[in-house]
Order: sequence, then structure tokens, then C-alpha cells
Amino acid sequence: MLTTKRKPATVGEILTEEFMQPLGLTQGALAEAMGVQRKHVNELCNDRRNVTAATALILARVFGNSPDFWLNVQRRTDLWEAMNSPRERERIKRARRIRAAA
Repeated sequence: MLTTKRKPATVGEILTEEFMQPLGLTQGALAEAMGVQRKHVNELCNDRRNVTAATALILARVFGNSPDFWLNVQRRTDLWEAMNSPRERERIKRARRIRAAA
């Protein structure tokens, strides 16, 4: 389980800093390579859109890595957000383990 207090790098940060900048890619160029609208890439880069399975498959194809890479980045961010949101923590604390029927 994710126990760090430090927020993990988001999809947008990794996409921008580890992939787009080193390759000199603009959002428009990436959108064209992905076959999506520029708005889609802009929302990914600015963490206003989550990576879906389909988007992970597209990003993996474009950058030559695995869809699991992109889904794991999204999963780490989602778990950290849930664990560090007071509202979500309260919802989680209300959950109770189900006892097996005898």
C-alpha cells in the first residue's frame, strides 16, 4: 500500500517532463501522433483528465512502453489522493470487514 506523505508524480508531470520535453514534442504533435484532439493531450498534461485503459494503450503505442506503466502512474495518484483527502478518509473509515457466514 502507498504510505508516503509525498504526492507521487502525476501522469501530466511524467508525460511532460519525461517524454514530451526530452523528445521536443508539443501538445499538438503528441495529439496528432495519438490520433486525438489537442484538448485531450492538454487535459492529460494539466492533470484534468485521467488515463483510461484506451488512453494507456495509445500512449504505450506512441512511446513504445507498456500500458501498465501509464495505468500504474494513474493508480498511484488516485490512491494517494484518496488516502490524503479528509473526505475520502472518512468514507474509508466507515467501511467494515464482512464476516464469513457460519
